Amino acid sequence: MSNPLASDLNALRQVAERAATPGRFEQDFHLVPPVGWLNDPNGLCQLGDTYHAYFQYSPFNAEGGVKMWGHSLSDDLVHWSYEGTALYPDQPFDVSGVYSGCAFVEFGVMHVFYTGNVKREDEYGYDYVKRGREANTVHVMSEDGFTFGPKQVVMTNDDYPEDDTEHVRDPKVWRAGDEYLMVQGARRKDDRGEVLVFSSVDLERWTLRNRVTTEYPFGYMWECPDYFELVDDGDRAHAPEVKVLSVSPQGLTGPEWERRNVYQSGYFVLRGDIHGECRLSPFALWDAGFDFYAPQTFKANDGRRILIGWMGMPDTKEYVNPTVRDGWQHCFTIPREITARNGRVLQSPVRELDRCHANEETATGSLVHEGARTFDLKVEGIDEQGNALRVEIADELVVTWDNGIFELRFVNPDKDSVGAGRKVRFEKLDRLRDVRIIGDVSSIEVFVNDGELCFSTRYYPTRYGLSVDAAGASVTYWDLAL
Repeated sequence: MSNPLASDLNALRQVAERAATPGRFEQDFHLVPPVGWLNDPNGLCQLGDTYHAYFQYSPFNAEGGVKMWGHSLSDDLVHWSYEGTALYPDQPFDVSGVYSGCAFVEFGVMHVFYTGNVKREDEYGYDYVKRGREANTVHVMSEDGFTFGPKQVVMTNDDYPEDDTEHVRDPKVWRAGDEYLMVQGARRKDDRGEVLVFSSVDLERWTLRNRVTTEYPFGYMWECPDYFELVDDGDRAHAPEVKVLSVSPQGLTGPEWERRNVYQSGYFVLRGDIHGECRLSPFALWDAGFDFYAPQTFKANDGRRILIGWMGMPDTKEYVNPTVRDGWQHCFTIPREITARNGRVLQSPVRELDRCHANEETATGSLVHEGARTFDLKVEGIDEQGNALRVEIADELVVTWDNGIFELRFVNPDKDSVGAGRKVRFEKLDRLRDVRIIGDVSSIEVFVNDGELCFSTRYYPTRYGLSVDAAGASVTYWDLAL
């Protein structure tokens, strides 16, 4: 590591990590930071047989700070090993942070693209939206995921549309036939979010091809865009492609959004061509819970589309995370397999998690389990009986379906409670066939109707345990042996 700034940051990071004491809420199988702050998943990919997950990392402050890329590895998407920091803000074009980006593998080489953030201080009056910020798109390569070559700036503010603000970031790149395509999130000067689409034949020179947005204003900024195509498993005769444009819009207003998170993450089904004429379907949430933002997907070597989200939420004042007292904050979600069936996009925990099942318990209608710390719970055949569902977790988290509403509720809204200030999230749901709930030490993820609907939340129990009441339904519980 020849760069003096990178060397010093590396040394300071190691000091902080050696002094870390994660505490009792450290997760068993979710990717967590060794110390400090974690946010967006970055550079998700599979190189050879190894999965690489990079992440926005601020090791010196559990409530955020200058961003670098932390790095973890897995051979099964369940067990993760932390491998240090991959990219530091050590150049004039990324000195204010190595912001979010992607990785894709071609011919055994990992190509990383990210936003090099610069906040200038050469004059007063900067708002860092329309003035004072540099959003540099940077390309860097690696053959092993550990050692990276020189950083190359491939786009600057001058390469983005004049009517966009200086908030352009989060590149996602993929090959499409004889060219490469890139999407970036942007905020227009009239405060409308959009996705910019660029193309290149050499990964160095990029040309603006399209600007994708909704017919009517839908948030002021679209962060962390992603685009991918799925084969609809429900129509194998024609195998139509389902084209998915994923974004994290900020600034959604109106009654529907007032009961949700401060920012959202979801997707549009796109009709037409991402780089040409296209239309967007109504927006659908990836996750309706408290803690989910900035997801990213990648294609595994076996063809699966895998999604990982940040199990956190920026700028929230409604609730907190007591792990800050232990010097760290946030984690990733379980990696999820993304599929399409009959025009619907579905999510399910990666199948590798099933290999960790142990101590199976089965019941009809009800089940009680004390000490449920890391677990997998399935309730099936609910609507066949026409009955309601009630699951109580750690005395204070209640998952219910009744009168067409699926709800996640903490019974105690205080910030020193199990929910740490979290209150309620719900969605309308006419039919409930099945529910799957995955629990880790301080997180719960709920998958409804084969993953048509998902809820994710952090929680901080004083006692572990759960009870299920779903008359006539089939209930199966497993410990997760990790």
